[in-house]
Amino acid sequence: MTPDSQLDLLFDPSLIPSAIQEQLGPDLHLRPLASDDFKRGHFDVLSVLTAAPQLTPKAYKDNFDELKACAGTYFIIVIVDTSSDKIVGSGSVILERKFLRAAGLVGHIEDIAVSKAVQGKKLGLRIINALEEIGRVRGCYKIILDCSDKNIPFYEKCGFKHKEFQMVRYMADPKDIAKSPASSKL
Repeated sequence: MTPDSQLDLLFDPSLIPSAIQEQLGPDLHLRPLASDDFKRGHFDVLSVLTAAPQLTPKAYKDNFDELKACAGTYFIIVIVDTSSDKIVGSGSVILERKFLRAAGLVGHIEDIAVSKAVQGKKLGLRIINALEEIGRVRGCYKIILDCSDKNIPFYEKCGFKHKEFQMVRYMADPKDIAKSPASSKL
């Protein structure tokens, strides 16, 4: 496994609580996303969530650089199996500056993914715990997430409460937007 000091990391690894690393044991390493994590199977892990077509190494690095340029906003963490140098878990917290709550911060947890081969070992919980602590240290007044109905029990075990509802509108197909009632008001 490549030492963290030799990696181009998304953020300062000292933001990740050492107590959570200790809970993982010596075979797993929790760290910020690195610019070359495509070669460690980042997309393979993300594919447990949805179709995650591979980016080219250049596109991956370009996207990484854009995220890193927004310092203090994107915090993506990965769990790496130290024996294979492969990613087995990933998650992110994105910080949003608000006008409410004295220009407070809200953390949005996204893309919690654990390789099917290691599910059931509480890695998802460890990822959530680490992301919550990053949000807490950065000053978030709340942390929210969206999930499917089937994942509600997991997030309740992590201390989250069901509140309100999510709405979504995908922007992939411009024809669908043109047919919408809202487009007639434009």
